[in-house]
Amino acid sequence: MSIVLETHQLGKTFGGIVATRSVSLRIARGARHALIGPNGAGKTTLINLLTGVLEPSTGSIALDGADITRLPVHQRVRRGIVRTFQINQLFNELTPLQSLALTVSQQLGIGAQWWRALGSDARVAEQCETLLAQFHLGDVMDRKVIELAYGKRRLLEIATALACQPRVLLLDEPAAGVPEGEREEIFRAVGALPDDVSVLLIEHDMDLVFNFARQVTVLVNGAIFAEGDVLTISNDERVKAVYLGHGEGATHG
Repeated sequence: MSIVLETHQLGKTFGGIVATRSVSLRIARGARHALIGPNGAGKTTLINLLTGVLEPSTGSIALDGADITRLPVHQRVRRGIVRTFQINQLFNELTPLQSLALTVSQQLGIGAQWWRALGSDARVAEQCETLLAQFHLGDVMDRKVIELAYGKRRLLEIATALACQPRVLLLDEPAAGVPEGEREEIFRAVGALPDDVSVLLIEHDMDLVFNFARQVTVLVNGAIFAEGDVLTISNDERVKAVYLGHGEGATHG
């Protein structure tokens, strides 16, 4: 498989604190790749480095072989790196339909006219209709985001990210905070993401990780602790020890 996103010896320090150290990660085209690790392992720091929120102290990042290490966030989004957040970042006063129309319009270069484009531009209407159906939001499309159940808000956030037409989609704990009764819908939505989108999933829910991912990277103390396919990682005694709170590195995560 060709590699779409790659880091080389990526590191980030905050004063004397090492948040990530020498992370060399390769995300294949069309990947279903999970990043797991204990709290404080450096997962969110790594995502912030990949998306340009933070600037690395050492190392480099390449997208399709082109160095993007110093590119700002908006330029990375234009090149196809899009993320969701552990805590949703939606506009509470907009509806799902308006939220998607705004994003789709921006992608089409008519963002300043998004409010009228929804009714006059068939491309916007068609893409919104497709996303609303794909993420089961049609029945709440005209309700304000603030009124939606939390699971629906998470679905809308993923739909909005997909509306940006990503080549690499970074999902930061999409099931976080979602009540048990709504989680299955999140699992189905994540599992149905387009095959041509490379997905890096950051998640604590092992049911979601092992049902979704084909490749897993375990991060501990800011460094790669283990890598492999799902079967290899699920049977790795060192990884089990980290999650059970025993063994080397567990108390430092």
